[in-house]
Amino acid sequence: MEFTEVVRRRRMVRNYDSDRPVPPEVLEQVLGNAVRAPSAGFSQGWDFVVLTDPADRAAFWEATADPDSEPDSWLRGIQHAPCLILCCSHKGAYLTRYAESDKGWTDQDEARWPVPYWDIDTGMAALLMLLTAVDEGLGGLFFGVPPVAHPAVHAAFGIPDDRNLVGVVSVGYRAPDRKSPSLKRGRREVPQVAHAGRFGTPFPGR
Repeated sequence: MEFTEVVRRRRMVRNYDSDRPVPPEVLEQVLGNAVRAPSAGFSQGWDFVVLTDPADRAAFWEATADPDSEPDSWLRGIQHAPCLILCCSHKGAYLTRYAESDKGWTDQDEARWPVPYWDIDTGMAALLMLLTAVDEGLGGLFFGVPPVAHPAVHAAFGIPDDRNLVGVVSVGYRAPDRKSPSLKRGRREVPQVAHAGRFGTPFPGR
């Protein structure tokens, strides 16, 4: 599939065919492309916990369940996903990398960083997973985990305390679902978001 077509077709899929597992070769491609994401200083401070076993997926949903509410239709659809990939960032890998001689910093002061690149780079890896899923004929979704549930997820899957759970990518074959009502907001066009030379001067769009 042409890259532009992959980008055009990508959307957040919230319902999956639970009877169709992700083929191993597809999952290998998804992860293989993820590790080619850019990372500051080639720090590669990411880890991916892949859940394909039904018991592991059930443990994830149990760890993240809200005891005060029942799952809505979208959450029930996501729970059909045959594969969940927990995307974790490792801040320490970046702080250590930039304290090495070729980077010139002599300490690991987090204040040097204008934004948390460890989380950003892990998000870029997640996007490559989503695009690869589309290219392979599957669908995917990136979703967050409520902070209150992070300790339970860490405990359930042995994730070290120094890893941050940035989000989860669900992957699988699409099943019928409804479009997000947020799409009614419409997509902002290039001249609305791109500025030529200075803020407020629209960049010419097609």
